[in-house]
Amino acid sequence: MKTVRHELVVLGGGPAGYVAAIRAAQLGIDVACIDENDRFGGTCLRVGCIPSKALLESSHLYEEAQHRFAEHGLKIDGVQLDLDAMMARKKKIVDALTGGIDMLFKKKGVTPYRGRGRFRDVESIQVEGQDNVLIQADRILICSGSRPSKLGFVEEDGDRIGNSTTALSFPDVPERLVVIGGGYIGLEMSSVWNRLGSKVIVLEALDHIMPGIDGELAQMAHRIFKKQGMDIRTKTFVESAKRDGDECVVAIKDAEPIRCDRVLLSTGRTPATDDLGLEAIGLETDRRGFIPVNAEFETSADHVYAIGDCIGGAMLAHKAMEEGIVCVERIAGVKSHMNYDVIPAIVYTHPEIAMVGKTEEQLKEEGIEYNKGVCPFGANGRARTLGEFEGRVKILADVETDRVLGVHILGARAGDLIAEAASAMEFGASSEDIARTCHAHPTLSEAVHEAALAVDSRAIHTI
Repeated sequence: MKTVRHELVVLGGGPAGYVAAIRAAQLGIDVACIDENDRFGGTCLRVGCIPSKALLESSHLYEEAQHRFAEHGLKIDGVQLDLDAMMARKKKIVDALTGGIDMLFKKKGVTPYRGRGRFRDVESIQVEGQDNVLIQADRILICSGSRPSKLGFVEEDGDRIGNSTTALSFPDVPERLVVIGGGYIGLEMSSVWNRLGSKVIVLEALDHIMPGIDGELAQMAHRIFKKQGMDIRTKTFVESAKRDGDECVVAIKDAEPIRCDRVLLSTGRTPATDDLGLEAIGLETDRRGFIPVNAEFETSADHVYAIGDCIGGAMLAHKAMEEGIVCVERIAGVKSHMNYDVIPAIVYTHPEIAMVGKTEEQLKEEGIEYNKGVCPFGANGRARTLGEFEGRVKILADVETDRVLGVHILGARAGDLIAEAASAMEFGASSEDIARTCHAHPTLSEAVHEAALAVDSRAIHTI
């Protein structure tokens, strides 16, 4: 087996890994990146964020053409679904973006290795697969990511009963789809197949959907999703799910079992830290499988670092990317910081849900006094012209300092609007700063402006 050496080896080519590798190369570090898949990009680009958003967009347009175009004076008869073409478009987007990483690696000087990487000791990784090589390094950065969580009583077969990856490639539209889990991944995939014609039943054990989202917005979203045709059942405990021929049977505690065509298990994600050879370097994970690190992303093993989903916290691609940049900059001696209080999160349903900072529930629990400003999208001219006037913007600001503590948006293009809020919070802005900033008219961003005005009870366009 060939032996090579690099200054830094990145184990994992997802958002954390490939971004860290590129930034390291920019800083003049001789860096390599290992991934066991044919394409770099990790779950996000290959079987997560990007393909799911492609299907969300396509299914949304299909539903619009069926039910909303007529409002605009556009009469289209006989709209038909070509699922194969929709899936082909998704694949084309994934191929373009994953192929782009190969191009960036070549341009920036990152050495790629394809194969399963395992520690042999604190200074070397053995790669087995497409490339078979022993890589020695001064430093090693673990970016192994995460995978969908499993439940022992759900008998996944990767066909009729599967996870979010399975649900991205159903060969046909299931007549009846049961989704176990009412978090953001489950609701996004529920939206896709509901729009394409499935009867979707969402089963959530908690008394509310989307744990972690602002409670008021979660309740509003629940009502909107039910109006869209989803059958959402909270406080519902699944006892088992198994295949029965070409059907599935989902057993429910204190209720009749549900028969359906397919089951999607969507109950969160778990760190992918097994089979990395961590025992060879004496590195232990915590009870949930996460790798403990200090503020510098250093593990307990000398010269070994870890970032992204495998260390816990918000399992979001952009959080992992930011950690990748900060980690390698610190390795290179560049002063860099990571602000975990300002990491936006987005649910790409329709309407979208976006948040950054604290929720009302968190502020109350922490005993922090706050003022609240709200602007419903119905008061926004641009939202009206788009026909997208469900939802609201909510801004929470400290009573004493007026500093923005949290922003929560349910509505059209919330995922884009939240960027202004995140920027404002990163600079320590007050609600007054946002209110004093002139926003173009007519735009959806005016809803953020109006909510900022409402914090001080001086909203113009709302009561």
